[in-house]
Amino acid sequence: MYVCICKGVTENKLREAIHQGADRMRDLKSTLGVTEQCGRCACHAKQVLDEALSEKSQLLHNMQPHSICACDTYV
Repeated sequence: MYVCICKGVTENKLREAIHQGADRMRDLKSTLGVTEQCGRCACHAKQVLDEALSEKSQLLHNMQPHSICACDTYV
C-alpha cells in the first residue's frame, strides 16, 4: 500500500528502510523523502515506523539466549 503518494513510497519500502537501520522519521525523510512535500503521509509513516521498530525489538529479544538455571529443581 502506498504511504507517500508524492514520492511513491510504499509500506514495504518503509519497512525495508527500517530493517536496514532507519529508526527515526528523520531517517525515513532523508532516505525515502517521506513528508517532504504535502506531509499527509506523516501519521501513517510514523505508525509504520512504530510498528516495525516494535517488531524488530521483539525479534531481537527472542533471539537472545535465555539462561537455563536448574537451581530450583534440586531444592
